Amino acid sequence: MDRTDFISFIHEYQNRLCTLLEAEDGSAKFKEDRWERTEGGGGITRILQDGKVIEKAGVNTSVVHGPITPALAQQLQTSGKEFFACGVSIVIHPLNPMVPTAHANFRYFETENDRWFGGGGDLTPYYFFEEDKALFHGAFQNASGLHHQEFKKNCDEYFVNKHRGERRGVGGIFYDYIRPNETLDADYWFAFTKANAEAFINGYLPIVHRRKSELYTDRHIRWQEIRRGRYVEFNLIHDRGTLFGLRSGGRTESILMSLPPRVRFEYDDKPEAGTPEAALLQILRT
Repeated sequence: MDRTDFISFIHEYQNRLCTLLEAEDGSAKFKEDRWERTEGGGGITRILQDGKVIEKAGVNTSVVHGPITPALAQQLQTSGKEFFACGVSIVIHPLNPMVPTAHANFRYFETENDRWFGGGGDLTPYYFFEEDKALFHGAFQNASGLHHQEFKKNCDEYFVNKHRGERRGVGGIFYDYIRPNETLDADYWFAFTKANAEAFINGYLPIVHRRKSELYTDRHIRWQEIRRGRYVEFNLIHDRGTLFGLRSGGRTESILMSLPPRVRFEYDDKPEAGTPEAALLQILRT
């Protein structure tokens, strides 16, 4: 496996997932925006907005290269001078508050003397359904096999708004800085990545199909907007991908496509005890 294999994978996956999401929405279409990076490389941003099912979704690919700045070297903990990075990044914000937001990312990184893989997917519900969590986690468990427990734990520990003491969602898997070795070589981790990209489709799209027609009220929308505010907080304060993109001179509009179109920031909001909203908070804080 080399970088050209990973580049082909992310572009094929982007095409397939966009087709599947358009079919599930039944109305809106992705708009494509191709961009170039002054320092080297570029990407394909695809955004779907204001659909009947999906309020906003981004399925983006990037293939970039260039010098490693001091800030980037510190973040990546590398002594390399030049980098190459490619990946696909997905964020889906459905309209119906009963349908969870979902995120996934699969990436490959090289310097002149090192290389590694990263990726994963996670689920952010506004109203908790145990069967949805079981489906999503089950898909990744089947794909990641013996690595599942370790990478599930990574996810639970990574997607946390530490300043609030609550997880962003109900998890999934997360892995980063996975370096090939003689036992588990680059071909192994490439196959692992492709299996987990497939798991994201199998674990999330059935949830969208199951929940998209459920009834909701203004109360549900208000709670969705409050929880989306927490999503924004994580992405702007803690998310490595966002920080890497901004520090490496990436395209700001594409990097911040992960932010939802509607959010609400209310001072010291506390849901009433015994409500579904309070139940979700209890899950996220334990």
